Amino acid sequence: MEKSQSSNLAPLKLRASQTNQSKGIFKMSYKSDIEIAREAQKRPIQEIGSKLGIPSEHLLPYGHDKAKVSQDFINSVQKNDDGKLILVTAINPTPAGEGKTTTTVGLGDGLNRIGKKAAICIREASLGPCFGMKGGAAGGGYAQVVPMEEMNLHFTGDFHAITSAHNLLAAMIDNHIYWGNALEIDERRVAWRRVMDMNDRALRDIVTSLGGVSNGFPRQTGFDITVASEVMAILCLATDLDDLQKRLGDIIVAYRRDKTPIYCRDIKADGAMTVLLKDAMQPNLVQTLENNPAFVHGGPFANIAHGCNSVMATTTALKIADYVVTEAGFGADLGAEKFMNIKCRKAGLAPSVVVVVATIRAMKMNGGVAKSDLGDENVDAVIQGCPNLGRHIENVKSFGVPVVVAINHFVTDTDAEVKAVQDYVSDMGSEAILCKHWEKGSEGTVDLAERVAEIADSEIGNFAPLYNDEMSLLGKIETIAKRIYRADEVLADAKIRNQLKEWETAGYGNLPVCMAKTQYSFTTDPNRRGAPTGHSVPVREVRLSAGAGFIVVICGEIMTMPGLPSKPASENIMLNETGQIEGLF
Repeated sequence: MEKSQSSNLAPLKLRASQTNQSKGIFKMSYKSDIEIAREAQKRPIQEIGSKLGIPSEHLLPYGHDKAKVSQDFINSVQKNDDGKLILVTAINPTPAGEGKTTTTVGLGDGLNRIGKKAAICIREASLGPCFGMKGGAAGGGYAQVVPMEEMNLHFTGDFHAITSAHNLLAAMIDNHIYWGNALEIDERRVAWRRVMDMNDRALRDIVTSLGGVSNGFPRQTGFDITVASEVMAILCLATDLDDLQKRLGDIIVAYRRDKTPIYCRDIKADGAMTVLLKDAMQPNLVQTLENNPAFVHGGPFANIAHGCNSVMATTTALKIADYVVTEAGFGADLGAEKFMNIKCRKAGLAPSVVVVVATIRAMKMNGGVAKSDLGDENVDAVIQGCPNLGRHIENVKSFGVPVVVAINHFVTDTDAEVKAVQDYVSDMGSEAILCKHWEKGSEGTVDLAERVAEIADSEIGNFAPLYNDEMSLLGKIETIAKRIYRADEVLADAKIRNQLKEWETAGYGNLPVCMAKTQYSFTTDPNRRGAPTGHSVPVREVRLSAGAGFIVVICGEIMTMPGLPSKPASENIMLNETGQIEGLF
């Protein structure tokens, strides 16, 4: 759920040209993302669906501009050939901005502009970052998905359904213990925490059931954010409602004193949870500013979960579009790695080409330039910052897929700085293409779209995950740490190593691993930019997500319940005098 490129300055977005002329002081003012979104000439959602051959009776409308796609239609297209899958990823995020979602939307629009039948697949926005620090997840400038406001708030209620299903299970576990504990749950070994879709550090560690006998048995537990819920991961990886219920039933919620597992199906919660998630399982269809189709469904974070939109949305889009542009969260060390090692492995997908998004500003920041000085030309800093981009290119290529770099343009970029990045990428055997989609929409991504389509059509990729199923769990962790993060070692104490071995003995050794790590660096230190080597990856905790089908590996200080910043975005979000939302971005 990366922040849109709302700080990008583009001359076409001029709203007020100058002030204090007498003093010779000029101040430019530009339309915000939300202002641009409000001006969108949206088409009825049935018209958008018809572009992909979805009949109106198979669109379940949520208002005029968004709808869910019926399961019957999804079933009806399963025998169609698959289109080409294009993954958009990025360098490590910086305060300078990268614009991965913006580029995903811009590329999708660009492919349609050059005559290709293309669809976009992105994630839904969590309220946590919208009211916290990072902002929304609908793109930015003239490369947005609309309705932007609804998408960044309650949308079609999917996240609320996930939160409710997750917490129903939590309530039923405590209720089972209260009414005699027939399953002999060890109250010290209840693994299922609660969730909410908001950043709230006060809920990370809590004690429940205080206040006497009638309130149950006190125990220590806590909350995670909804996007870190195993239910979110399951919804995003399930192929249909039957698969959904099976996966929910496979969730390990607690252990007995002899450490034998207790499953969600033992609590008899899987059926009711499936009912709560029935509508949420259906992908949401919306549109870009240029009226091209976009599926927005699911929203696990890539720094604490697997960071990809739903398998249902992606596979459906591939059956009805010739090109599908999707994104994976944060930098390629997190989102792209998980997309390929988890999502592609589980769903049988293979990307035809990967686009790595970078900005000149971010290169300069990786090269040691302060945020306040990013507007000044500094070719040397750009060159010094390029190794971060280079590392991501190398990593993505290690999966056997071709790579194109999209330079997301800011008006402060100079020709010399752009050429420096292009030369660097060329020396690595790839191509960097300047993109101006924030300013110009699809017009600004024609070159990128043509090159991406050309590579996808050539079928030169030879995709393969980084490790095989048979590798040990610790071996998988070490493979990612050494080959993706370029660490020297993984630091895991005996307790963690023994836990991994116990899961292998129990039959979970074939699962992939989902690394929970800071998004800001290849290391576990968020302040180490560039392409560091010679570091260690400390593993703090491991969690078995048996329903989702992966092992969560929590590294360094990363939190599965984020906190709000000192000045949260929510302080500036309000309704204006006309009833419109202000401050949402």
